Amino acid sequence: MFLRNKALVLTIFLSTILLFSTSGAYADVQGLIITDMTGRQVELSSGAERVIAIGPGALRLCAYFKNVEMIVGIEQMDKGNPLGKPYVIANPSYADLPLIGPGGPNNAPDPEKILAVRPDVIFSTYGDRASADKLQSKTGIPVVAISYGTTAVFDPDSYDSIKLIGQVTGQPERAQAIVDYMEACRRDLYDRTKDIADADKPSVYMGALNMKGAHGIESTQGDYALFNAVNAKNVVDELGRTGSIMIDKEKLIGWNPDIIFLDGGGIEAVQQDYSKNSRYYRVLAAVRNDQVYAQLPYNYYTTNIDTAIANAYYIGKVLYPSEFEDIEPVVKANEIYRFLLGKELYSQMAADFGGYMKVKLD
Repeated sequence: MFLRNKALVLTIFLSTILLFSTSGAYADVQGLIITDMTGRQVELSSGAERVIAIGPGALRLCAYFKNVEMIVGIEQMDKGNPLGKPYVIANPSYADLPLIGPGGPNNAPDPEKILAVRPDVIFSTYGDRASADKLQSKTGIPVVAISYGTTAVFDPDSYDSIKLIGQVTGQPERAQAIVDYMEACRRDLYDRTKDIADADKPSVYMGALNMKGAHGIESTQGDYALFNAVNAKNVVDELGRTGSIMIDKEKLIGWNPDIIFLDGGGIEAVQQDYSKNSRYYRVLAAVRNDQVYAQLPYNYYTTNIDTAIANAYYIGKVLYPSEFEDIEPVVKANEIYRFLLGKELYSQMAADFGGYMKVKLD
């Protein structure tokens, strides 16, 4: 009898230890207390089965769990046009879900519509503690703030947010698999390019980047995450600035990069500008030498991490063909989409935006 009781106590003790997670949350038989991405302590029942995701990109991170049944409501921003949103294209049934509000960075959540779908938890990217506390107070439903961090792609905050979703919904294994896959891609991209000397790298520029709408060739980024992923020589980095930048177009003439990439969402704007001022573009060596390439646009209701990673492999293939000899960008893109979203989506994205190709401005 003593041995049986001792074994029972040991089992309970070990079970309690196993309920601690690496992200610092503690679970017991009644529920779960987690620390969200704003530092708020949130108490909720473990294994939430009915979920809504509000704010830019919140639904996308949930979609990576490939558990469509757990989503019980959708914002108009995600219910509307699926263009450029692989997570919506992969899940057409989202369109049949009840509306829970307009969505968008400038629209407040709708507590009444949220209550109508009876979620166990609300995942939110609206950011600050005050708005999360306010919505939780109005609805009585736990609000867990998640985040894409600074770069979204390979960002520790994105990883931690994915792990939070997995912890709250009882899917920690899938969460870890998502993070492990993204990290494997990051390491692979880095390892392929880390030993290339700067002297052997072509200079490169990214233009026409989406920044709250489509823009022309002057829209770019300093410290650009996808160029950083493959250790590229970004001409913009000499400015010492990070994030979205609108450069003076004459600056690009001065840099005169070997290779230019254009974001698919802004190519039309560049082509229209070319038709008015082709002499400007013909000065650029990359245009004269047929070294202008398109990447798939990936900023639709914030960052589509899946498309961004696929783009990084395509950029690597263009810049360093020998180091990416075994990579076929379309095949790799479909692998990424399939792992994260369950479907091969490159053909649809290419149909909408032209795909990976050289760009003829005329």
